[in-house]
Amino acid sequence: MRASDRAYRTLREDILQGTLEPGTVLGEIEQSARLGISRTPLREALGRLVADGLAAPSAGRGMVVTAASLADAGKLFDLRIALEVLAVRRAAETAAHDPAAHDRFSDLAGSFDRSASPLSQGADPSDYYALTQELDSAVDSTCGNTYLADTLRGVRVHLTRLRRLSRHSPARLAETAREHAAIARAIADGNPELAAAATVVHLQQALAHLRTDLDSQTPPPSTLTHPDRIDSAPLKETTA
Repeated sequence: MRASDRAYRTLREDILQGTLEPGTVLGEIEQSARLGISRTPLREALGRLVADGLAAPSAGRGMVVTAASLADAGKLFDLRIALEVLAVRRAAETAAHDPAAHDRFSDLAGSFDRSASPLSQGADPSDYYALTQELDSAVDSTCGNTYLADTLRGVRVHLTRLRRLSRHSPARLAETAREHAAIARAIADGNPELAAAATVVHLQQALAHLRTDLDSQTPPPSTLTHPDRIDSAPLKETTA
């Protein structure tokens, strides 16, 4: 792997996991030393992060990690719903005549089914999140449209950051596991309409959950600098 690719993947993961918090200055000297690379490949990696929307130049500070706000959830979900519905339709059409794809999504559906009960009891969701990434990757590779898959991956990056701002809810995680199982099973069955409908339900439920968190984290109007602009209030990060 090239040094710039390695640096990009490391910095991207650090941002998504919150190790590098919003507002963190990505100084070239410090990051080059931390990652063990020269400044030229680091600059290439930083350029890719800017293209992803994960970093941006800041006057007098250099490059900094961009902020993530639950107030952006509606716009991101508008885009993801449109793209994801198309992707799962195409994946289901492929699975209808591809035994390997059928088996892959059928196995995923079973894994999601088995994860629901432990999640409802407060199990660590790390394995579950890895499973959702596996489903995303399966949809991307099966939909047969690299342009669609690349765009979807970019949208998901920002939604991953928003997930860290959302409160950890065992009951909701169990629901999402069952919703993902329904999506994977519909794809495995080669049913584009059912896959699309299950995806819309899941994403709308996810957006509703995020909006509930947004409302609960917004200070009373008397504490806002601009009471008529609720979305101008900063959001405090909560435990994922």
